[in-house]
Amino acid sequence: MWVLEKLRSGLRAAPVAVLFVASVGLSYWGYLQLPPRAVNYLLSHDYVTQAELWKRRVLAHFDDVARPFTEAQLSLDEINYLKRVPDASDIYRIKLFDLDGTIIWSSRNREIGSVNDKAYFKEVVAKGHTYVQREEKDAKEIDGLAIHSLFTNMDEKHIVYEVYVPVLERGTVVGAIEFYTNATTLHQLTLRRMQIAFAAVAGIITLLLTITAWISSRASQYQVKMAKRQTAEEREFVEKQMQLAREVQLLGDLNEWLQSSQSLGELFDMVARFMSHLLPDAEGSIYVYSNSRDVLDGCAAWNGGEYKPHIHPEDCWGLRRGRTYEFGRHEVNFCCDHAEPHDDRPYYCFPILAHGETVGLMNLRRRKTSSNKDFYKCKKLAQMCAEQISMAIANVRMRDQLQEQSTRDPLTGLFNRRYMLDRLRRLLNAAKAKGEKVYMIYLDVDHFKKFNDNHGHDAGDNVLSEVASCLQDACDGEDVACRMGGEEFMLIWPGSDLKTVEARANKLREKVEAMRVLYQEKHLPTVTISAGVACFPDNERDIQALLRQADEALYAAKDGGRNQVRIYGETQAKLPATKPKPVSPSSSMAAE
Repeated sequence: MWVLEKLRSGLRAAPVAVLFVASVGLSYWGYLQLPPRAVNYLLSHDYVTQAELWKRRVLAHFDDVARPFTEAQLSLDEINYLKRVPDASDIYRIKLFDLDGTIIWSSRNREIGSVNDKAYFKEVVAKGHTYVQREEKDAKEIDGLAIHSLFTNMDEKHIVYEVYVPVLERGTVVGAIEFYTNATTLHQLTLRRMQIAFAAVAGIITLLLTITAWISSRASQYQVKMAKRQTAEEREFVEKQMQLAREVQLLGDLNEWLQSSQSLGELFDMVARFMSHLLPDAEGSIYVYSNSRDVLDGCAAWNGGEYKPHIHPEDCWGLRRGRTYEFGRHEVNFCCDHAEPHDDRPYYCFPILAHGETVGLMNLRRRKTSSNKDFYKCKKLAQMCAEQISMAIANVRMRDQLQEQSTRDPLTGLFNRRYMLDRLRRLLNAAKAKGEKVYMIYLDVDHFKKFNDNHGHDAGDNVLSEVASCLQDACDGEDVACRMGGEEFMLIWPGSDLKTVEARANKLREKVEAMRVLYQEKHLPTVTISAGVACFPDNERDIQALLRQADEALYAAKDGGRNQVRIYGETQAKLPATKPKPVSPSSSMAAE
């Protein structure tokens, strides 16, 4: 009997053992097979998205999208921008291909002229489809590895994602851009996390199945009880996973939107809207360092949070200590000055760092309707948000600086000729639609060459800067002041009439004549200007023709004795509104 009882007990336990072994085997197979595939899929999708965004940024800096690929010619500005891409991103190499697969430019110079004759280029990329492949490369093949990675083991293989993005011009493929990204650290970190998560899930499921099978062999009542418990645990787990998936989705959307923002104002509007969904248990605000870096300016708030117009860096313990500050979680706490008035609710201060430099501050405080437990849970997610916000701020500022450098004259601070032509084209289109007029005033400093010869180029630069200041003061609203080159300037005054424009031009001329330029503790001779005026659409509708007519009016003013304003089309010389006072040859630039 004892032997039969043991046999029956063993037979009853056999299904449980088989189920356990099968679960362990299936979990182990899933642990080995599923996480690597999932990580590869996620990273491939992410790097394709980043490559598309970088392609747009690169093409936005090309004067002509098709020319670099069809003619294999890039300007110096375009090449300099391409060289800066690896410094501003995780991309370590970038290549430009023509339609035949020939490399027309590469951040690794020796590859220029090589041909990609692989089948995927002709069959996928050349037909307008994005192509991504994952490669394992030696450390020596990765450009700038020491810059892009803190840990550079030269003996191990590195995981690299190569993304080919086709370039289309009016629906036709003209070439492609290839981006190389070293994903070793991110791949290992993501894979490790997914393996841990999968192992935990598999272990829980295996344990639950084993316990359920064991309990089912004992009593149906206990089986029902355990089934209810299992259902509750699974529901909680699913809710956590759904919450995690929601947060990941929102973080991805936040990053994508921030990368597409064109200004800091637009960026902070996006941040405020997303943060109210990402961190519902916290009211928050963001401060950013001003250009002078002596104060931080309040920029955004959400969930009922408030921010002060300006705070000083020493007002925040997080900024003073250079790391996240938590108020309310320690036995002894010190309140930041910027958090006053304070009601003892816990809060966080997250310094916002970009490229090793503190660019701002994110402050989070528990909402009155939330618990401390829920508020403390948001710390990790908030830190991830701060990291994304910091990179977006750095990108927008870098883009603004590049835009400013490309459109401003470095000496005078006025807009340059390139910007003037683009702005004039838009103003003329708007004026054509509204039936308004646009006036162009072409100005030239009289006898400037002689002035440079007599007083030196430094003095001449001072004069140009002072004249530019007068021109800038004469502009308001949509008016534009530009330096065309040398001593020539251009004013664009839209939406006015000839009488007003002529009066304003003469007033400007008188202001320039009346100004006194101090150089090396001496007053320089009197400065005068001549100006020619042309009008759209009274004279011409073509930009180049308008420029020629304004230039002709300017030369008429010079031929008429200088220091005057001439209107194109008027045969009678326009005398100065105020007759210039006679000056001695030693003090007058005109006499020189």
